[in-house]
Amino acid sequence: MPFPRATEIAHLLVKQRLHAGDHAVDATVGNGHDTAFLAECVGRLGKVDGFDIQLSALESARTLLEDNPQVRLHHLGHEFMDRVVTPGVGAIMFNLGYFPSGDKSLVTRPDTTLAALSISLSLLSEKGLLSVVVYTGHEGGPEEGAAVERWIDSLNQDTYRIVHYGSPLRHSSPPAPYLIAVERRARN
Repeated sequence: MPFPRATEIAHLLVKQRLHAGDHAVDATVGNGHDTAFLAECVGRLGKVDGFDIQLSALESARTLLEDNPQVRLHHLGHEFMDRVVTPGVGAIMFNLGYFPSGDKSLVTRPDTTLAALSISLSLLSEKGLLSVVVYTGHEGGPEEGAAVERWIDSLNQDTYRIVHYGSPLRHSSPPAPYLIAVERRARN
């Protein structure tokens, strides 16, 4: 049996955190699969906000999500999620890189990704989970991965618990995605 993919591990961790009625965020909607997963986790009484800068991604996701009234999709960069999302979010998911079915020249970038990650921490509830699947196999991907790693290293270990699944295997072709998960520790 092969090892689970980074996205599968992210789903396992998020599913352990979310409950019916919770609020979740998909920071990079893409094809909508993570958004649909989050909608299933929070149920009809919950809420999911999804963000993407590509209309084609949102249109594709809308088709997949048409039976999920708890989902709101936003044509907005993830670095602006705090304009529509309030604190108390149970899980926020990122899948960095590009929309596989869309314009591959439109990729996540270090400046907007780091801003969005910082905003995400301010939105997480106590024991909330941030999952970041990092894919470095596109132009600018290695730089973005390095920037995310530096950002993770700067987090206060007393406030956040951090786990890293996989590694940026630079010698594989294409590079394997890897997962970084951040949990807001309970306040004492």
